[in-house]
Amino acid sequence: VQLQASGGGLVQTGGSLRLSCAASGSTISTYAMGWFRQAPGKERDIVAAISWGGRNTRYAESVKGRFTISRDNAKNTVYLQMNNLKPEDTAVYYCAQGRTGSVASGWDYWGQGTQVTVSS
Repeated sequence: VQLQASGGGLVQTGGSLRLSCAASGSTISTYAMGWFRQAPGKERDIVAAISWGGRNTRYAESVKGRFTISRDNAKNTVYLQMNNLKPEDTAVYYCAQGRTGSVASGWDYWGQGTQVTVSS
């Protein structure tokens, strides 16, 4: 599978962005999907994850209530709606495909990142 993330950009504090992760080469419909981010000098951390059918989601504490992960299996695409953005959200955001349909199964495939920059 190839994962293509898009939708990043420069936004002011309090603004919103919607990231998309389009998959090609195979279906993602039976796999959990996740969004990760990596800020300069820091490790890559998980931001949000969603189970294969969308029933189960998980969020990092720092983004709960502000970010929403969703998926459209018919379009083979996963989204991350980011609201009330803060400067500390600045990072390169990556999408990943899980090893199974569960959000707890680990991650196998990664897309290239999309830069999100939040100005203060």
